[in-house]
Amino acid sequence: METKSMYYGDYLSLEKILTAQQPKSFEEHNEPAHDEMLFIIIHQASELWFKQILFELDFIINVFKKEKINDNSEDLNLVRHRLNRIIKINELLNQQVGILDTMTPLDFLEFRNLLAPSSGFQSVQFRLIEARLGLQLQKRHEFDYYKRTNEGGFNPNDYEAINKVENDQTLLQLINQWLERMPFFEMKYWTSFEGEKSEDESLHPFWHTYRSIYKKSLTEREQNKLPYFDYIFFKKQAEGYSEEQLQILQTDLSPAAMKAALFIMLYRDFPVFQTSYQILDALIEIDHMMSNWRHKHFIMVRRMIGMRSGTGNTSGSGYLEGAMNKHYVFRDLASLSTYLIERRNLPKLPHQLIQQLSFTGIG
Repeated sequence: METKSMYYGDYLSLEKILTAQQPKSFEEHNEPAHDEMLFIIIHQASELWFKQILFELDFIINVFKKEKINDNSEDLNLVRHRLNRIIKINELLNQQVGILDTMTPLDFLEFRNLLAPSSGFQSVQFRLIEARLGLQLQKRHEFDYYKRTNEGGFNPNDYEAINKVENDQTLLQLINQWLERMPFFEMKYWTSFEGEKSEDESLHPFWHTYRSIYKKSLTEREQNKLPYFDYIFFKKQAEGYSEEQLQILQTDLSPAAMKAALFIMLYRDFPVFQTSYQILDALIEIDHMMSNWRHKHFIMVRRMIGMRSGTGNTSGSGYLEGAMNKHYVFRDLASLSTYLIERRNLPKLPHQLIQQLSFTGIG
């Protein structure tokens, strides 16, 4: 039996892809709007890239679901590689908004009303990306929008798919567990540590010393950061602060995970921490890139429709502005720069620990 040779168009299913653009304005009885084709292609291309991001996230999440991750294995290096790919995809998505900006508001008005009540809000894949990363429903701007199944909301199947993912373990939760497993604060590594003595035996000698150095590094105007430090890393109640103020300091990562992440950032030049640091940095960058995308989207929508409502019955640019300011997943990691000290003032690590910070298989 003769095997049919592979053909470019068949392999890529181009017949399906290139016939998937069906502008509503080109239908009978409507006035053709030239820019509707651009509008469709931009959004279809975005959805293809969203699919690739979800594909990469599936791999990354499966790695972090492992009980133990060996730093000498390929796992963390591949995670770093996949995260950097997601960053590059987000860069491309940001550039695509610039192409859409070649459409003027009057061009958009030629077909806008034909789109209602559909909306970019109904991008299930984008909602799945946010949920997989760890954006919680209660922390979303206008979170009641997300549980709509009426016009402008999700159909029942998509609604169910989003709910399922929101109930699964997120990347943020898995990163928390991974950081909590860092073994390098075990006292067997610190017997020769020459730090400041503490009367509080419950406080690790490194963190007692680090806290003292951090305190000295603060300017007079920054002294309020010390109670923040104690609350975030040790859950020590800050005297004189209201519940509302403390709520602002509440982190999604546990104190143990926050300490581990800060330690990795501080001593990232040691071989065993280099990949881990790059992973944390990539997560922060993904948050920034998605924020940039939301900002570009917000500016574009405000330019196109001003203060009018969105086609999906949202508040339009007002909703996008709120999401842009609120929808951060890895804010806790980004905030760690608040608690850094100068490299020259870093506590010198004990020799037992330095030996372990080479590639010895601890993960």
